[in-house]
Amino acid sequence: MKRRFAAFGAALALLFLASCATLLGPREAEIPLAQLQEAIEERFPFNNRFLELLDIRVTNPRVTLQPATNRVLTSMDAAVAPPFMNRAWNGNFAVSGRLRFDPTRNALVLGDPRVETFIVNGLDPLYANQITRVGSLLAEQILKDIPLYTFRPEDLRYAGTAYNPTRITTRSNGLVVTFEPVR
Repeated sequence: MKRRFAAFGAALALLFLASCATLLGPREAEIPLAQLQEAIEERFPFNNRFLELLDIRVTNPRVTLQPATNRVLTSMDAAVAPPFMNRAWNGNFAVSGRLRFDPTRNALVLGDPRVETFIVNGLDPLYANQITRVGSLLAEQILKDIPLYTFRPEDLRYAGTAYNPTRITTRSNGLVVTFEPVR
């Protein structure tokens, strides 16, 4: 009799705990634009040589958020120079990406990078088209899957319940991440 009562009590306690997780419901966390800007700045300046033909230096990243498309846009200054020349062409470069949650790093990472603009001032249009093609490779190398915000373990737990990010909403001044209890 005591065993049945204990088993019934344990089952009732488990049912209660499971229902508490559902009662807690979703939570939201706001991540300001300034924190995203700091995370991007840590990766710069970026220097690379492509195909032994072009030295590219990317500096001065500026992050803006695009609520209409739910993307993050990063504009950067770029200097492109063939190693055999003493002259560099300057311009700017903009890449947008969609944020996603990487559970192995507990981080928001930039995925699906897309070159929005790659302008090199004073460059002959014939060469400009070829250099613009390098922009896609550059975007992949600089920004793809870099962590923009890492959650602490306690950010993913509340009142003894585990939470997972389920939605990332882009606003003009920051991000809102919605967490749902793990069921």
